[in-house]
Amino acid sequence: MTILVTGATGTVGRHVVDQLVKRGVDVRALVRDPAKADLPAGVALAKGDLLDIDSLRSAVSGVSTLFLLNAVTPDEITQALIALNIAREAGIERIVYLSVIHSDVYVNVPHFAGKFAVERMIEQMGLNATILRPAYFMNNDLTIKDVVTGHGVYPMPIGAKGLAMIDAGDIGEIAAIELIRREQSAAPLPLTRINLVGPDTLTGADAAAVWSEVLGRPIGYGGDNAAGFETNLRQVMPNWMAFDMRLMAERFLSDGMVPDEGDVARLTALLGRPLRSYRDFVAEIAAA
Repeated sequence: MTILVTGATGTVGRHVVDQLVKRGVDVRALVRDPAKADLPAGVALAKGDLLDIDSLRSAVSGVSTLFLLNAVTPDEITQALIALNIAREAGIERIVYLSVIHSDVYVNVPHFAGKFAVERMIEQMGLNATILRPAYFMNNDLTIKDVVTGHGVYPMPIGAKGLAMIDAGDIGEIAAIELIRREQSAAPLPLTRINLVGPDTLTGADAAAVWSEVLGRPIGYGGDNAAGFETNLRQVMPNWMAFDMRLMAERFLSDGMVPDEGDVARLTALLGRPLRSYRDFVAEIAAA
């Protein structure tokens, strides 16, 4: 039996593929350009994307389980709904969908609201799926390493409510475990939701303190300036995406991303090891 992975060359998808291959699973990856995919040997490559109906139908042919991951794009919800409809048409009854934590709370943030709409389709259409809901990726902070080390400021406006930051490698491993659990089940398993969180819930001041400890010098927190965050992001991404990220940051400030009771223990048991800490992540990228 074969597991199809979408978003296979991205931050999370690559970890999913690696973990599945490590566990001896037959993997097919949907990729736009097979020549640039650079995935492990043995992974079957299906050329196409989530808006190309013919290539998608070809990709799901003979597939037993689907991992659905959508990049943040203006048509993200369309891509996801098309993929799920094509999977349903092909008789796929085992699905793992990567959503986001508090998708039902951050209702004004486009990419959160889109993922919640996809969750509603999964639920109302009676699809057998695991919905993974990750919190903030600590890997996002790779992009601000130079600012922290060069200017002595942690610039992400994450506020004082706290974010349960999780490592992309942990997300990928948990996703692989869930995909295999569904794949190997004699009958399709019912809908379940799993919050994906890290071991610590960090405020902006907490994150700055971690960097201070690792670097051995004072690092300050840049403050809760979501508008300034948008202005900086406009230099490296489209305006619509920068605005989406600003809206997300505003919800960081007002709501945070705090795990539910038992989330950390559940994930620790699932992995059979501790979740990766933000301090370990910072120590690794600082050393690099």
